[in-house]
Amino acid sequence: MKQISQLLSAIFSPLLVPTYGIILGLWATLLVLAPVNTRIHVAIITCCITAVIPAIGIFVLYRLGVIGSTGLNDRTDRTVPYIITGVAYLACMFYLIRANAPSWLWLFIAGGFAATVVSAVINRWWKISAHMAAMGGLMAITFIIWTTPLAMPGVGMMIWFAATVFATGAVGTARVYLGRHTLAQVLAGTANGFLCVWIASLFA
Repeated sequence: MKQISQLLSAIFSPLLVPTYGIILGLWATLLVLAPVNTRIHVAIITCCITAVIPAIGIFVLYRLGVIGSTGLNDRTDRTVPYIITGVAYLACMFYLIRANAPSWLWLFIAGGFAATVVSAVINRWWKISAHMAAMGGLMAITFIIWTTPLAMPGVGMMIWFAATVFATGAVGTARVYLGRHTLAQVLAGTANGFLCVWIASLFA
């Protein structure tokens, strides 16, 4: 069970989940009509900005002794990584805007930025779950695509949404099992991510 929980935590790392959301947006909506090379390029750039760059920043902080572990298990280790991640989200948002992405797509990243800010503020006093904020955001963008005309006909977004809900529950269970968070921190993180992305989508 421990290995499964660690695997789930790694696969659904907060650094990777934004890329999953962008991939979903590029392949499950009418954006699938865009050239495949363009979609792959956007997905790769998104991953580099929101995953690779923050991961490098966290590793450098660890090597410099600023943080105790790359897993950021200590609440006090999370402040600077949150700032790095927030800046990365802003950079990704402006990249998508410059790439003429539809507003709902870059607003997904804007919602992620908002959730990061909320997490950073709350983290000063309480270790809210970053994993679950990411999963809540992913659940929100899946729900938005499913319940609006964005979805490509025949994609079966209800199944995708159900799968995302299941994955969110599995990751939350894993975080509690590993002792990284309490149930309240997991639920709060999920609500944070979902609400920030959903509210951001209202501006599309």
